Amino acid sequence: MKRIGIIGGMSWESTATYYRLLNEGVKKRLGGFHSAECILYSVDFAEIESLQRQGRWREMGGKIVEAAELLRQGGAEGIIVCSNTMHEVADQIIQGCPLPFLHIAEATADCIHQADIRKVGLIGTQFTMERETYRGRLWDHRRIETIVPEREQQNEIHRIIFEELCQGIIREESRQCYLKVMQGLVDEGVEGIILGCTEINLLVNEEDANVPIFDTTRIHAEAALEWALK
Repeated sequence: MKRIGIIGGMSWESTATYYRLLNEGVKKRLGGFHSAECILYSVDFAEIESLQRQGRWREMGGKIVEAAELLRQGGAEGIIVCSNTMHEVADQIIQGCPLPFLHIAEATADCIHQADIRKVGLIGTQFTMERETYRGRLWDHRRIETIVPEREQQNEIHRIIFEELCQGIIREESRQCYLKVMQGLVDEGVEGIILGCTEINLLVNEEDANVPIFDTTRIHAEAALEWALK
């Protein structure tokens, strides 16, 4: 089993889900008392969130590269970052750390491709929905076309993520908001929906739409398991 280096804390609620999924996955595959070999570096999200708001992506990337290097020194053999948004700096991480980097958007694109789907809706932070980097990776890797909600809906999706989900707050009215947005994307003709923020699965899941739902947290954890156990 390869040792997974986990960069988390963005937010810690979703990192806890990763840890659970990784260990459940190893136990399911290997049985007995087996659990995942991993090393976790958890950042102070307040600092990262402030840099995000200021658009200081290069500085954020430097901090994640530093975390990856500490994990490498600690014995990690590959790196995952438990955040869709922070894959905005994926190329900086790949250039700055020699370890294999398991990209969340590429793993998701592979999963969508296997489902023979070409057009998906994407919900996540405003950074993920607005900026071209993440959507571009989906297109470049598997020619996946991505549709995002209208701006007003993006604002509310983003607010709920940061003011509620990252604080561990789950509200039914927010769930209904997400369901309405997801149905709107289906009405626009998408064949599936990406939960493009690792906290969104705290609010909605695969049963909440009449098209396939691609939970990036679960997909990314599964990809890490496949890599670690190959």
